[in-house]
Amino acid sequence: MRLVDTKSCRSDISCENSAEAGMLLVPGGTYRMGSDRHYPEEAPIHHVSVNEFWMDRTPVTNRQFCEFVDSTGYVTFAEIAPEAKDYPGALPHMLKAGSLVFTPPNQAVDLRNWGQWWTFKFGANWRRPYGPRSNISGLDEHPVVHVAYRDVEAYAKWAGKELPTEAEWEFAARGGLDGAEFAWGDEQFPGGKHMANTWQGNFPYQNLATDGFERTSPVAAFPANGYGLHDMIGNVWEWTTDWYSRKHDADAPKACCIPENPRGGPEAASYDSRDPNTRIPRKVLKGGSHLCAPNYCRRYRPAARHAEPVDTSASHVGFRCIRRRITS
Repeated sequence: MRLVDTKSCRSDISCENSAEAGMLLVPGGTYRMGSDRHYPEEAPIHHVSVNEFWMDRTPVTNRQFCEFVDSTGYVTFAEIAPEAKDYPGALPHMLKAGSLVFTPPNQAVDLRNWGQWWTFKFGANWRRPYGPRSNISGLDEHPVVHVAYRDVEAYAKWAGKELPTEAEWEFAARGGLDGAEFAWGDEQFPGGKHMANTWQGNFPYQNLATDGFERTSPVAAFPANGYGLHDMIGNVWEWTTDWYSRKHDADAPKACCIPENPRGGPEAASYDSRDPNTRIPRKVLKGGSHLCAPNYCRRYRPAARHAEPVDTSASHVGFRCIRRRITS
């Protein structure tokens, strides 16, 4: 582990110095993106360079998203019934508004079948995260969930911001620790302390919640990383703008050829190769969530990545925004 090679020596990474309330400066630099030690889609490790940018200190909260909806009248993807023409072969009774909700079983199940713990619930959306009888009362400072890609793009545009690329997001998550396993160092629980909202126990049926939370947690409930950013690991997965690819490109042969501000691969490569009939492209999610567990999904690391269809929302997926320049 080493400190990242930054393009800026600034030490003014603080809320007080931000030109935008709630955003922090992430200094540009060159770092080693990805990992060769875990899942194949994280490899190979390769050098990437990004410019400085400003990033939301936390994921977007229910309170913030509510302000957006109140201001614009926006209706999220999960609140609109799908049209049959967009989903050929879909059963008519399934063409209703809803979203994926984590529904834990009561016993051990086949971990190869995610349908054992995910349920498409009619009426589930950002206002009703667990289904039509739920609400977000008391969850103002929890991250908004059940947001599809078009929803987060709409929010970012309204806020005068953008969504991060995968390279920007991972650089920010590392907090200046190039090559570290986690966003805070190489130990998952330094001194026995929980550093992020992840799963404790045998997923998906045993949730010990020793970190204090069974599902999402209020943003900033856990320590910030080296750039002052909270919840870069765990709590909720976060959308990026990159189309998903099965692996990273190989490292540049020379320092002069290191990619600068990469934007990911082509959309055509993002489709699920296991299902040649799929019509929905996928974007990269980063950071893991409160459902990531040692026995199932060790994706509570900066290098980890996950493919998410752009038309999909779920109870463990949220987002945060960036600005690549601040105008006074």
